[in-house]
Amino acid sequence: MISQGTTQKVRWTTSDIELLSQDEGKRYEIIDGELFVTRSPHINHQDTSGNIYFELQTWSRKIGKGKALFTPGIIFSDADNVEPDVVWISKEKLAALLDDSGHLTGAPELVIEVLSPGKLNERRDKEAKLKLYSSQGVQEYWIVSWQLKTVEVYRRENLQLKLIATLLNNDVLTSPLLLDFSCDISRFFMGM
Repeated sequence: MISQGTTQKVRWTTSDIELLSQDEGKRYEIIDGELFVTRSPHINHQDTSGNIYFELQTWSRKIGKGKALFTPGIIFSDADNVEPDVVWISKEKLAALLDDSGHLTGAPELVIEVLSPGKLNERRDKEAKLKLYSSQGVQEYWIVSWQLKTVEVYRRENLQLKLIATLLNNDVLTSPLLLDFSCDISRFFMGM
């Protein structure tokens, strides 16, 4: 009798992440049951994330409709657990989606990912996370490259996130989602 081997893909869950040693230099995310482990980001990645957070939070405090969050945990399901760099969420959604552990349990209106170098990191943000955020109802998704000083803007059209613009360092970012928000892209990359 010939034994036929089967290859089954391991599906990671939120519980599995909790069992892993929490190395402070690593970030663990699960997308469709696939585990992604990344190390601490480059200082320019952190600067860019911080600058974006600052711009959104400053605007949010003026308008009073929501808030920016820096690296929040979002647990969409047991097989989809991510930690985007920055999000913006309305007060109503925040109240409805925040669990007792301080994690979001659904889609904020805006998600921002700052690219880290490497093909796997790029695939995660431009393919796996784009698909996840699209299926979960995120209204707008920005993929930011501190290396190229660009922002790819995806907006929801026909139930799916679609690339609507790639903004360069000298462009101005506005959004129908963020009433009266306007920011020179160059402000995201200040200090580099």
